[in-house]
Amino acid sequence: MYFVTHTRIVSALLIREMSTRFGNKPGGYIWALLDPAAHVLLLTFIFQAIAHLPPLGTSFPLFFATGYIGFQFYQATSGYVNDALKANKTLLSYPNVAPIDTLVARFLLQIGTTTFVAFMVLGTIGLTLRMPLNLNWSDIIEAAIAAGLLAFGISLSNTVLFLRYPIYEKIFQIVNRPLFMLSGVFFLPDALPHPFRDILLYNPLVHAMMLFRKGFYPEYRAAVLDIDYLYGWVFTMLMVGMLLFTFSTRTLRNE
Repeated sequence: MYFVTHTRIVSALLIREMSTRFGNKPGGYIWALLDPAAHVLLLTFIFQAIAHLPPLGTSFPLFFATGYIGFQFYQATSGYVNDALKANKTLLSYPNVAPIDTLVARFLLQIGTTTFVAFMVLGTIGLTLRMPLNLNWSDIIEAAIAAGLLAFGISLSNTVLFLRYPIYEKIFQIVNRPLFMLSGVFFLPDALPHPFRDILLYNPLVHAMMLFRKGFYPEYRAAVLDIDYLYGWVFTMLMVGMLLFTFSTRTLRNE
């Protein structure tokens, strides 16, 4: 009964979030497509001017789209879920609405949105290629889920820590900002020289990006990919986040 109740609450919150985020804007989901498309076009324009071929394959748009969209399963999810509690604070006055419900609703909406964008953008690029894409769906789905769950675990911790330590929110933003440059979005970690490659491999998102790209490039070996390391981060952040969130539920509801 408890599970059924919270499933209904999350479903209602999900519909509310969809209406708030997309329902009141002209074009709705079109705006969600324009952002990644613009980034991919910009990266393509810049790197085509300085290189004859992308680091992998022959298509600049495909290479940058796999990097940018793969990264968005973490970045967009983390950014959107971090603000879930603040945006739905008034709803916590209802006893049946738990703080975790607001985060789960935003997590599901963002994962669904990024998945929709991925199909539209990557599908469009695929239609322009001379050779059809040979996709490994298991790698693509696994990478997307790992990146999304990593973001969710971090957001659980951030929801508590942002509230208790406002200075931590500023520190997190500073640390999180350069991840776009350091996660293999527009380069291959395998191609970097020592010791830079070894240092970057401590970033779990680098492994998520390599796994995501493996799903689009059968020839990509990703020799330095460590899936166990990636999952170690995912499960650790989920565990830490759930512990912090569970022991702070009363504080989160009353603040």
